[in-house]
Amino acid sequence: MCLASLPASAFAAVESDIVLKTATGNIDGTLMLAGKRPSPIVLIIAGSGPTDRNGNSLGLTTDAYKLLAADLARVGISSVRYDKRGIGASKAAGPPEQDLRFETYVNDAVDWTNLLHADSRFSRVVIAGHSEGSLIGIVASQRAPVSALVSLEGAGRPAATVLREQLKPKLSADLYAKADAALTLIQAGHSVTDTPPQLAALFRPSVQPYLISWLKYDPAVEIAKLHIPVTIVQGTADIQVSMEDAIALKSAGKSFRFLVIHGMNHVLKHAPNTSTQAAIAKGYTDPALSVEANVVRAITDAAQLGH
Repeated sequence: MCLASLPASAFAAVESDIVLKTATGNIDGTLMLAGKRPSPIVLIIAGSGPTDRNGNSLGLTTDAYKLLAADLARVGISSVRYDKRGIGASKAAGPPEQDLRFETYVNDAVDWTNLLHADSRFSRVVIAGHSEGSLIGIVASQRAPVSALVSLEGAGRPAATVLREQLKPKLSADLYAKADAALTLIQAGHSVTDTPPQLAALFRPSVQPYLISWLKYDPAVEIAKLHIPVTIVQGTADIQVSMEDAIALKSAGKSFRFLVIHGMNHVLKHAPNTSTQAAIAKGYTDPALSVEANVVRAITDAAQLGH
């Protein structure tokens, strides 16, 4: 894929708070408003776990989304990044764990898109979903006025498949068999009542409703439903999402753009070695390390392609 060169001129940008009001509480975010009006705007959707609007989480200090927003503003593209429900300034909007569903996050992304689409300061809305945020963005794009989608290090296979791959080498044969059986039941929409204590963290009763709602989605099937420009970005040094996942997403659509970034890790930073130690040292704990420039170029191209 041939990416357009980044615009040479920079635009003044202003950062301010922005709030999505919902029936169950406010979702707080940051608007990075580029100087040119109207501008494309990118909705940055965070990955899994307690990840905040800047791309930081427990033991994870990257500022990846904050840096990405600043880089986009320099080329005239506005952005919104936000704290998920239950995280940061959006903590009060977080439901009890047993009431959380994957669709909760999808609905929030749809509502953000509608809010931005109705704002005359923006010419079009592009979703950039990172990690689990990729699938959230894919499903949201089926329902919202999105002009283009960029999947950043997003899974391309069902979550149950990936979980099985991760669990098998870590568990005894007997314990893996029980985990496999539990996943099979949850995939079918059923709760599990006899989870071994060793698997309680993954299959505790309060998290099973979320798992049931999440595991029913196949990212490759969902992304194939889109009729907007789609760009799939994958780094070769990602130790969390494999190239197999990226290829599964790419193969779902004949016109999808596909960008492989050599040496980029899961948090969009450069990590030339794929070992866990190198990935941590090169990006997971260093907020000063810049986001890969090709990520910005990919989103810039997507914003220009969006209709």
